Amino acid sequence: MPTHGSLTKAGKVRGQTPKVEGRKITGTNSHLRNKSNFRKRFVLEKMPGQNKASSRRRKQRR
Repeated sequence: MPTHGSLTKAGKVRGQTPKVEGRKITGTNSHLRNKSNFRKRFVLEKMPGQNKASSRRRKQRR
């Protein structure tokens, strides 16, 4: 079976590109994450999970 290009050219472009160092990914502060979760759950009263606007039910206040 014929091949699409010779195997001597395999990896040519990847070998020519310069190496770029990746950025270090830093996570969020746990205090800020908890504050954001509190605001979403209790201040904005958002339900957890992926909810559509049409099927979302509001929490009843007592």
